[in-house]
Amino acid sequence: MAFIKKTIVLGFLVAAAAGGGFAWWAKQPITTEEPAIEFTIAPGSGAHAAGQQIAEAGIPIEPLLFNLLARFTEKSGKLKAGAYELKPNTTPLKLIDQLVRGEFAQEQLTIIEGWTFRQMRQAVAAHRGLKHDTVAMSDKELMAVVSPEFKAPEGLFFPDTYLFAKGSSELAIFRQAHTMLIAKLSEAWDKRDPNLPYKNPYEALTMASIVEKETGQKSERNMIAGVFVNRLRLGMMLQTDPTVIYGMGARYDGKIRKKDLETDTPYNTYTRSGLPPTPIALPGMQSLTAALAPAKTGALYFVSRGNGTSHFSENLTDHNRAVNQYQR
Repeated sequence: MAFIKKTIVLGFLVAAAAGGGFAWWAKQPITTEEPAIEFTIAPGSGAHAAGQQIAEAGIPIEPLLFNLLARFTEKSGKLKAGAYELKPNTTPLKLIDQLVRGEFAQEQLTIIEGWTFRQMRQAVAAHRGLKHDTVAMSDKELMAVVSPEFKAPEGLFFPDTYLFAKGSSELAIFRQAHTMLIAKLSEAWDKRDPNLPYKNPYEALTMASIVEKETGQKSERNMIAGVFVNRLRLGMMLQTDPTVIYGMGARYDGKIRKKDLETDTPYNTYTRSGLPPTPIALPGMQSLTAALAPAKTGALYFVSRGNGTSHFSENLTDHNRAVNQYQR
């Protein structure tokens, strides 16, 4: 009887030691070394399969213990499939919680103010963290999925830094950027100055894109917008080089010549009055605001001083004098 009691006590001690060791292991960092290790949990994976996939990614964890921990914490059936990364000092318990919450590996993509939509598409297609599911689509086909009410994509995506889970769809990025642009445009439109010469928000967006491409100094955006608004009100041609360059497309080689200004295209504001048919770039929030709250000025002309700033004039005589001073 004494032997049996000793055996039972010993068994309890071994179990307690094992349990204590398991609890200790669950709270220890899996690795303390940089960089983070990427791994993927396949759809439909249980705790056992997830543990194997984590180990196969080069993470020093025992799949059996991982499986036991998931079951012990009653989270075995709650693990979410997706792309993850294990950061230094993550414990097995924290790893389980990460998979339950679906804290996927974060990627980011920055869309630059003033980019054309073509440049945006190139950046999206080149990002390794995205699922490239729109590459075969034409611009028209892409817009039909993102926002059927618009035919031309130019200007309709907000330049910003977008965070997303690794492996996300390109389409999700386009939809997010478009939704953001519409929200920002609506916000600026609702706060617009009265009596602006725009028929609708899309025309304001087109003006904002011109302001974005014309402005060297951010502080001058409202003045640039003021000049163009004044010209629209008077029926003057906008005569802005960025629209001509956009209309030239692949023909533009970095220089704009007199014959380019004289060659008619839908975007040549030297040969056609009013706004071009679409935006010419992706405008940021400051340009949207400037287009809808332009400076109250009598200026009709501006010329670059050569240092990133502009000289503004209210009449052609003063403008020609400034051109001679700064450009010749």
